[in-house]
Amino acid sequence: MKLLVLDVVGLRGKDLAFAPRLRAIAERGFAAPLRTILPAVTCSVQATFLTGRLPRDHGIVGNGWYFRDLAQVWLWRQSNHLVQGEKVYGAARRRDPGFTCAKLFWWFNMYADVTWSVTPRPEYHADGLKRPGLYSEPPGLQAELQRRLGPFPLFRFWGPGADLASTRWIADCAREVITAHDPTLALVYLPHLDYDHQRYGPDDPRAQNAVREVDAVAGELAEAALARGARVFVLSEYGIEKATHVVFVNRVLHQHGLLRVQETSHGQLLDAGASRAFAVADHQIAHVYVRAAEDLARVRALLAGLPGVAAVLDRDGQRRFGLDHERSGELVCVAEPGAWFAYHYWLDEARRPDFATTVDIHRKPGYDPTELFVDPKLRWPKLRVARTLAKKALGFRYLMDVIGTDPTIVGGTHGRLFEAPEAGPVFLDSRPDDAAAEVHATEVHDRILRALA
Repeated sequence: MKLLVLDVVGLRGKDLAFAPRLRAIAERGFAAPLRTILPAVTCSVQATFLTGRLPRDHGIVGNGWYFRDLAQVWLWRQSNHLVQGEKVYGAARRRDPGFTCAKLFWWFNMYADVTWSVTPRPEYHADGLKRPGLYSEPPGLQAELQRRLGPFPLFRFWGPGADLASTRWIADCAREVITAHDPTLALVYLPHLDYDHQRYGPDDPRAQNAVREVDAVAGELAEAALARGARVFVLSEYGIEKATHVVFVNRVLHQHGLLRVQETSHGQLLDAGASRAFAVADHQIAHVYVRAAEDLARVRALLAGLPGVAAVLDRDGQRRFGLDHERSGELVCVAEPGAWFAYHYWLDEARRPDFATTVDIHRKPGYDPTELFVDPKLRWPKLRVARTLAKKALGFRYLMDVIGTDPTIVGGTHGRLFEAPEAGPVFLDSRPDDAAAEVHATEVHDRILRALA
């Protein structure tokens, strides 16, 4: 039996009311709430889907973390080697030497033990120019796909221009790979819904329209797989709730002399290695790295008293959630309903780093959802963007500084464990024979293996 697994990011049970094509899959089989993990963020949950284990075992404690030996914060790394433990495609190949897998735009894609893979990989030129790019296995696959489908729309995959175009391209890519190679298992990541749920809040009419848009694309791909006799899973990593309150953990640590910065010609930079305590903010979770044990009690008391912080987990507290891994912070902050953690660490807006007003997911020491917006305070933003693009076309250095530093414009957030199942993620199966009232994220690994048996 062939299996297609669609990761429709941000899809909630209640969103199925606006998704007739995905709802039809559940009517063929079943739908159930998916009980996710802490942190409920992309990289951690995908690693749990692939290994059947919690972060204490697979090591993916967030979308990024502090690499202590390098004294650097890195987010959105791509190497599959970072995920500890056997992945589902390895287990499937042990059982069936003829097994093949296509891993398309799921995270930790590079060097995964799969037959075909495609993932975004921007090209950074020596003169500072950034161009769209892809990485694939085999290497020629990405070039063949872009010859057939056109260039991958990287700047519509993330940033203010993120929209349905990138999700449509990924779905078309999946159809091409499935048609040409007929993999035993196809893992396909469709990000569109996540964008507008975070921009506007998940119950905003514009977000509901995004559900309809992604339903059309995902439903078409699912129906094509069903027509080939495949089984289809549709799942999501997390639900999204309305954002109501921003918590600046790093600014508090800075104000109390625990976080240190470097003064540079392009603004203040977080000096993680010299800081006594700092946070890697990741949606509704913040890993707080405390250098000296004697500071732990002080830092914990300081953070526990912040409005918007529901809990501060030490190692014992992390153990309850399977988050007690060496990559985790000595403390982990969990947000209250509606609250979320911004990465901002500077206290004077005039000393913010130059990358703060750009889309730069690798230099910012935390997640920044304001990258989904053009700064609403800018006058004539389209003219500013056009002028910058003209510089780029002429080969001049340029800075696409159109992102704001006011995170209160963000409409939706996620990362904590939600109380209401309908507000959380969902699991759909096109067949009813493995139905359940609830599916835990750790069960997805074994469900994939059973479906392939």
